[in-house]
Amino acid sequence: MFYEWLLPLADQFPGLNLFRYITFRTGGALMTALLISFILGPRMIKMLRMKQGKGQPIREDGPESHIIQKAGTPTMGGLLILLSVVISTLLWGNLHSPFLWTVFFVTVAFGAIGFYDDYLKVSRQNPKGFSGKIKLVLEFAIAAVAVWVLTRSFGTTPDVSDNFSTGLAIPMLKDFWINLGIFFIPFGCIVIVGAANAVNLTDGLDGLAIVPVMIACMSLAFIAYLVGNYNFAEYLGVPFVKGSAEVTIFLGAIVGAGLGFLWYNAPPAMVFMGDTGSLALGGALGSAAVAIKHEIVLAIIGGLFVLEAVSVIVQVASYKLTGKRVFRMAPIHHHYEKKGWAEPTIVIRFWIIAIVLALIGLSTLKLR
Repeated sequence: MFYEWLLPLADQFPGLNLFRYITFRTGGALMTALLISFILGPRMIKMLRMKQGKGQPIREDGPESHIIQKAGTPTMGGLLILLSVVISTLLWGNLHSPFLWTVFFVTVAFGAIGFYDDYLKVSRQNPKGFSGKIKLVLEFAIAAVAVWVLTRSFGTTPDVSDNFSTGLAIPMLKDFWINLGIFFIPFGCIVIVGAANAVNLTDGLDGLAIVPVMIACMSLAFIAYLVGNYNFAEYLGVPFVKGSAEVTIFLGAIVGAGLGFLWYNAPPAMVFMGDTGSLALGGALGSAAVAIKHEIVLAIIGGLFVLEAVSVIVQVASYKLTGKRVFRMAPIHHHYEKKGWAEPTIVIRFWIIAIVLALIGLSTLKLR
């Protein structure tokens, strides 16, 4: 809103020209989301605690320490993240950008799915929530709409033909594309839904998911800023996606909201983000990666989430095929809990892994 309201006044007030710059508005969105989180956090946590009573139900087959230490902690803290992101994005973003609205739509829609799932868990005091199959169908439907809209928004670039909208860029290879054609939509859906559920699986320890999400958002925000600028994109040999730089503002808002949420989610957590937050944040990462044509790079930057998801897939496949478990418990962070690692040790080491993977992912911008 600031962009539309204040920028036209720049002729009379030259200082308002700042609203032209993505960097300024991203900083504004970040600080606004952080401020909203700090102001609303205590009230929202108090409300969630009153409404939920016993808080989030704890898995009986989970680590024994969780039953003692985490029982009674309220969930749905993702509402605080979503509210902060939505308000700050509407204030600082260019609301004419289809890229911004698409990522916004996926994030809020996935958050709504997660909210309903959390509601069922809390109201029934059952950690299973609602049908996983129905959840996946809804997620793929939302993702399909988003990817279809994005393919209509890409257009062409000065250097790439009509294949650009359905093309898959390969990291470290300049001007090399794989045209997926009609299969780009299911591919994009897999990226978005996969990212959402991978973040959801990672959210199992205090602070474990939110910091890697912020790291990934900062990395993708940097990339979005570059690919949305023709000169930078041309210099680096990355795909130029006209108008996609507005995604930077949305990702910046998530970083600010994430910092505010971490204040309350740091061990011992006062609130859990729940599926409301994890599905929304994962959906945001996936849709942002599709919007800026860096789907494969997301798998590197978000490699920690991939590792968590793969550990679950391997565990389930191994048990069904051989009757044996590869890990003591999946996702893999619970495996290390079972081995006796302290929760803060696991969380901080996984943060370190997330930082290293983000640096590797960012290095692909220049290695071409």
